[in-house]
Amino acid sequence: MKKREIVSETKVPADAKLPTIHGEFRIRVFHEEDTGFDHVALTLGDMDGPDPVLVRVHSECLTGDAFSSLRCDCGAQLDAALKQIQEKGWGCLVYLRQEGRGIGLHAKIQAYNLQDRGADTYDANLMLGHPVDARNYNIASVILSSIGIEKICIMTNNPEKIKQLNKFGIEVEETTPLVVGVVEENKDYLVTKIDKMGHSIDEDLLN
Repeated sequence: MKKREIVSETKVPADAKLPTIHGEFRIRVFHEEDTGFDHVALTLGDMDGPDPVLVRVHSECLTGDAFSSLRCDCGAQLDAALKQIQEKGWGCLVYLRQEGRGIGLHAKIQAYNLQDRGADTYDANLMLGHPVDARNYNIASVILSSIGIEKICIMTNNPEKIKQLNKFGIEVEETTPLVVGVVEENKDYLVTKIDKMGHSIDEDLLN
């Protein structure tokens, strides 16, 4: 399958230093022509080493990442991934503009409403006529390849993410689970990921 195209800046690069609480990263923006979205790669250190690069491919979650929502574990995963990259000394976080598992913010909040009335996260999407997970990781493979990353150790619990990245030419040589931010408010959400979406999460960690 042909990879999606990205358009880079030609006069002034969208590339700068980004000091964070987890160290000084390099931030690069990649424009996806097909969707019009701008995605981000945060890198720390040199990507040219012989070992697989520690990578997190993180999908946008406004409620979790910006507002510290306890309905999901997204914000905690984002913070933990950056911390692990800092501790290792090098790695990459790809931030994809695929809000609400790819269905968008408006539909995601509609799904929240259905969840408030008893639906789980899996069924709520279907009730709205959306896929359970509409995300496509082709663009992530394009971004990783463009910054010289081909072999990775990925921080994820999602087997579909691994499957797609391998399909699109990124060698997932190692995986490391990312189970953080577990609270009473999101336990059912995580159990649904395990039972209905096949996520690799040790249920003992939810107790």
